[in-house]
Amino acid sequence: MTTKGSPTAPTDRIIGLDALRGVALLGILVINVRAFSMPEVVLLNPTAYGDFTGMNYWAWLAGHLLVKQKFITVFTLLFGTGVAMFVRNRERDGDPAVTLHVRRSLWLIAFGLVHAYVLWYGDILVAYGVTALFVVAARNWETRDLLLAGTALLAVPTLLTLLSALVADPGVFASSWQPADGALQAQIEAYRGGWSAQLAHRVDSALGRQTTGYIANTGWRTAGLMLYGMALFHTGVTTNDRSRAFYRRLVAVGGTVGLAVTAAGVWYITAADWAASAGLLWGQFNYWGSVPLAGAYLGAVMLVAKRWPTGVVTRGLAAVGRTAFSNYILQTVVATAIFYGHGLGLFGRVSRVAALGIVAAVWVGQIALSVLWVRYFQYGPLEWLWRALTYRTRPPMRATD
Repeated sequence: MTTKGSPTAPTDRIIGLDALRGVALLGILVINVRAFSMPEVVLLNPTAYGDFTGMNYWAWLAGHLLVKQKFITVFTLLFGTGVAMFVRNRERDGDPAVTLHVRRSLWLIAFGLVHAYVLWYGDILVAYGVTALFVVAARNWETRDLLLAGTALLAVPTLLTLLSALVADPGVFASSWQPADGALQAQIEAYRGGWSAQLAHRVDSALGRQTTGYIANTGWRTAGLMLYGMALFHTGVTTNDRSRAFYRRLVAVGGTVGLAVTAAGVWYITAADWAASAGLLWGQFNYWGSVPLAGAYLGAVMLVAKRWPTGVVTRGLAAVGRTAFSNYILQTVVATAIFYGHGLGLFGRVSRVAALGIVAAVWVGQIALSVLWVRYFQYGPLEWLWRALTYRTRPPMRATD
């Protein structure tokens, strides 16, 4: 049981919630590996670098339709759920809930800054920590208000994109859509080099994501999805308290709508022959399509957890979910050791298909390691440190009978 002033004990955890977090954590690597292994522009325009034919095209297409933004959306929804759950539990135990939440968020920002500037520019922890400082104010809102406000926040990047399409200089976006060969080669050489050679691009990209990128896009979307996550927590969706029929409907409707909208985007950009003039708007299809499809994945995992709560698959995914923070950083450490010059130096040398093979190998390793870890320890190493810093105490690390 959880005692006053202490973090949630493993025995109080929700298996479906942990399994869903594990699925999300594993899924985001499918897209992150593109940034780890190729120039950053491929996240915007996949035709800008690398072979885009045959199996490599199908590898991209499957990732785009089924994965891109879907699992980070699930992850963000769950973070919103986590904020609401954390504050509720701390208030229930008579702790200074908001004070602990603020301290917890500030430490997450600190972890994220180290991750972004020392290891990899694609960090999401800073955005989560900063946004959590604000969305906690909505923790007691009615479900309807959370959903309406979340939708309004999600709409802001779309409105900014439409405005940009009307008034921005097309040449500026075109240079981002298809950088010059020299710029691509410079990035490749940097990441095939040592840690210091990578520093200039890593700092520039991380800073851009945390400033202009956050203001124009990430902050609004993250806040909106966190509010959705709070609403889903209040209605029992993310805690697996709804009926099987509800989750089946979520899978059917979310999957159909999400795939249809995302596929329409692929048709749109393909019909435009991947022209920069269409590139500014085509991302909006997946931006919105990812939300219902993320709901379908949520429903599917909850159904599995209901049907086989102690099954091998559920327990394996839940183990990854319980150690998601540690596993997130571990993915960066492993991927940079494979692709960057301070490791094997495979940056820009691996096809999209081969990169997926590496992802599968990392998945196997992380699931096995996570299952073994939670057998002996209550928390992942970074989870333990985060809790210790938040509560200013030392939670017991070893698993107890």
